[in-house]
Amino acid sequence: MGVVPMPGRSVRFHKKSTDHSGKCDLIDSNPEAIAYGALYEFNLADKPGLDAAEGLGHGYRQATVAFPLNNVTYQAFVYVASISHIDKSLNPYHWYKQLVLCGARYHRFPDEYIAELESVPSITDPDTGRSAKNGALLARMAEF
Repeated sequence: MGVVPMPGRSVRFHKKSTDHSGKCDLIDSNPEAIAYGALYEFNLADKPGLDAAEGLGHGYRQATVAFPLNNVTYQAFVYVASISHIDKSLNPYHWYKQLVLCGARYHRFPDEYIAELESVPSITDPDTGRSAKNGALLARMAEF
């Protein structure tokens, strides 16, 4: 439906993943902070599949937030890290950070926000197979 600003929120890569890296989390932040996201409309019958893919109940919980878009405020859900799965010492793998950046660029998030995401430290994935698989995905995404 569009790109939505989320005032007072920030993205952190501190959600503990089963692969031992940091994944994205949307947090409440200071009033000057702003995160961006893409607002989608989808069939509710597809939500169980999305919940499974996003890890609902396995380190992520669902939260409801209000997003302004085209002078309309939408109530939408997001996946946020459960407190038990937050580890501020984690960093994302290089490929994961690049996937996040691909999405931000695809949706044309503001340049300054993309620069913030680019500044996040990332690490090499020790699983070369997983890294190669996600590298191939990134290469396919570059075609778009």
